Amino acid sequence: MKNYLLLMLFVIVSNGVFSQNWQTNFEESKQEAKQSNKPIILIFSGTDWCSPCIKLDKQIFQSDIFKTYATENVILIRADFPRKKENALSEALQNQNRKLAERYNPNGFFPFVLMLDAKGAVLGELGYEKIEPQAYVNKLKAFIK
Repeated sequence: MKNYLLLMLFVIVSNGVFSQNWQTNFEESKQEAKQSNKPIILIFSGTDWCSPCIKLDKQIFQSDIFKTYATENVILIRADFPRKKENALSEALQNQNRKLAERYNPNGFFPFVLMLDAKGAVLGELGYEKIEPQAYVNKLKAFIK
């Protein structure tokens, strides 16, 4: 029983260490980026319908390599565009995501990953690539000068 409790504690703590804090409020993300002097990763995603979005999340964003990088180096924000009724976003969040898409993703690419500075200027962009998590992180790092 004692070993089981220790194992459960380890799982809870390790999940906390590698958890991702995907934000949804762009203005708050910019403020946090300014305060922490970190860039922003903004992803346009269709989490319940876009196959490449789902693959990018599973293969890259859920990897320990990306989680460690993101926790230490960037602010994460997801502009989601779900289609299923049960995953519908609030009206305010839908409006914000539409405005973000008009500004940053006028061609409607999914997934579309942008590295932004704290003011919202684009530093670089990526999509889904079938590569290892470290290679993806290296591409993100290359956007920061």
